[in-house]
Amino acid sequence: MASGEDDDPIIEEIDVYLAKSLAEKLYLFQYPVRPSIMTYDDVNHLSAKIKPKQQKVELEMAINTMSPNYCRSKGEQIALNVDGATYEETNTYSSKIMDKQTFASIQATTNTSRYAAAVFRKGELHITPLQGILQMRPSFTYLDRADGKQREREAANEGGDSSQDEAEEDVKAITVRFSRPESEQARQRRVQSYEFLQRKQAEEPWVHLHYHSLKDGRSEHERQYLYCQTMDAADNSELVKTPKEYLAMLMPPLAEEKIVRPVGPSNVLSMAQLRTLPLAEQIKTLMKNVKVMPFANLMGLLASGIDSTAVLRCIQQVALLVQGNWVVKSDVLYPKNTCSPHSGVPAEVLCRGRDFVMWRFTLERSLMRKEVTAIIKLPPEDVKDFLEHMAVPRVNRGWEFALPSDSGFTQKHPDVTHRQQMLWLGIQSKLEKVFNFNKEDFIPKNGPTPDSVHISGEQRLKAAQERAQQSQATLQRDHLAKKQQQAAQAGANVQVKQEPLSDGEGEQPMDTTSATAATTSSLNGSLNGYPGACSPASEHINGTTPSAELRDFVSKTFRRECVLTLSELKRLFNLHLASLPAGHGGTLMAVSDRMLQDAILLSQCKQVLVPFPPQSSAAPDDQKVFGLWETGETFDKHRRLLYEVFSTNYRVRRKVIQTRLAQEFGEDLAKADIDRLLKECCVSQGGLWYLKGTTTHS
Repeated sequence: MASGEDDDPIIEEIDVYLAKSLAEKLYLFQYPVRPSIMTYDDVNHLSAKIKPKQQKVELEMAINTMSPNYCRSKGEQIALNVDGATYEETNTYSSKIMDKQTFASIQATTNTSRYAAAVFRKGELHITPLQGILQMRPSFTYLDRADGKQREREAANEGGDSSQDEAEEDVKAITVRFSRPESEQARQRRVQSYEFLQRKQAEEPWVHLHYHSLKDGRSEHERQYLYCQTMDAADNSELVKTPKEYLAMLMPPLAEEKIVRPVGPSNVLSMAQLRTLPLAEQIKTLMKNVKVMPFANLMGLLASGIDSTAVLRCIQQVALLVQGNWVVKSDVLYPKNTCSPHSGVPAEVLCRGRDFVMWRFTLERSLMRKEVTAIIKLPPEDVKDFLEHMAVPRVNRGWEFALPSDSGFTQKHPDVTHRQQMLWLGIQSKLEKVFNFNKEDFIPKNGPTPDSVHISGEQRLKAAQERAQQSQATLQRDHLAKKQQQAAQAGANVQVKQEPLSDGEGEQPMDTTSATAATTSSLNGSLNGYPGACSPASEHINGTTPSAELRDFVSKTFRRECVLTLSELKRLFNLHLASLPAGHGGTLMAVSDRMLQDAILLSQCKQVLVPFPPQSSAAPDDQKVFGLWETGETFDKHRRLLYEVFSTNYRVRRKVIQTRLAQEFGEDLAKADIDRLLKECCVSQGGLWYLKGTTTHS
């Protein structure tokens, strides 16, 4: 293989010269609105002017009004709009027709140190640095003048023709004001303002120029300055460099940049910074930011290896136990000698009011803000702050405590729980004296019942399995007898959705191929192949019944969400498992998809057969939609009718739902009730309503 020099031979050597005669006067003009073949060389240039400091140029060029492409009527109309009907020396178009146009420049780049103009002559290359690169574009300032003329005419017409108005001048009082001394910050803001910059630019005067065409003798003379006037090498030392110097010019060394760490807000700490603080300060900082937190989450945020006993000792100094969760103390949020940012109420009064809200949440799950405000007598903004610290708003239910009750913590740490109960008794006695109330006034009618004997989830599961096995034979005999009696009625009308209850590995789908199984399912209130909530067969669907803990989770979730797909419920269930403390929820760790669906049907819920479109990308679990069926409220019938509407179409308009409700119940439902129904069960997209979880796949 040949060497590198043979592969890349030198073809020609060219001498390069640096011309400096026009170094500070040479500009490159670009005309981006026209192609390069349509130049302005032959166009008559009427005038030219420049602002050297701003590198701003304006050229005025004639328009060929005799061209067949020129619309004379438009030109006359533009001239009339700009100058009006009267003739003045200051008119833009003295010939009463638009016969010229103005080109204004903008800088294509502010740094021209890398650009130069070059000419090649007799084997020599002469380059001249550029002072500026300007793009010339048509200017439409004449339209602004036309608008100004129009406003002047309108002002003159509105001025009135009454001689009395002209004779009598209104006497107006003149107010004399003295400006305050300008601060340094105000001066900097004023100097950096757009108005100030525009005024500074307008202050630079225009320098009028004489234009010489391309073939003019003066242009030929000036063009000679593009060649280097002195050919001596000593005068062109800028281009005489050693290879090392030339390489350094091509690739200058990188300057070391100082790494400036971003400055975050003063109230924000990273986890790394947080863990450098003492344990007590870590817990205090976390609680001030989060406001309410389960103990398991707190342990997860702290560094691994920290003793839970030390954490318990520190958390009790800055937080109180409410429904098994820790809520930051009021005096931590409102220290002494501070006041409310909304109303200016002193910190002591705020602490008493917030303690009352916390105490109420130890008795019940939900509060009404109006009731709280009527007792503690604080501004609504402060009461709302208290509630937002530890609760979330619910439709028609007031403010509900933000976290579910953590009975696992209270059972695992009875000593801490008892100590907190004693502390709350002391706070209660103080609040009763301050706000003049009795505890019995706030105990809800369906308040907490006395603690019952605790039975573990494994024991409940085992007992349920034994009951199911004992009743299985009896139920089968009953099913066969009912089948013989009602086969004629139910055989032709009942449709059973024959599909496996779960896609989980190792589980066998329900056998729906035999007529016996199908008829038996229909006789016991089954829905889509699943037993209904009231079906006696639900006790032995899989040979094992869902644990009470699982049914409790599913029931609470559906009462909160109303409508869920199976995939969304599984996601919420996994989040629930992740939030449980270590060693808790043993009965929930081995829950299959089938057991989860059984728990749904045993929790007063039913499946809604949503007719997804054929092109739907929904997974099987996303197409299984379940809705809350029975809660004991009169609102249940409206919810069931809504499910019926969505069983015929996967998306509907609000008017359709309103019409069906009016037809079914014979009266127009209030707008607030319809809003509640749609908010609980549906989501809106593109003016149409979908059941929750079905919109993204439809």
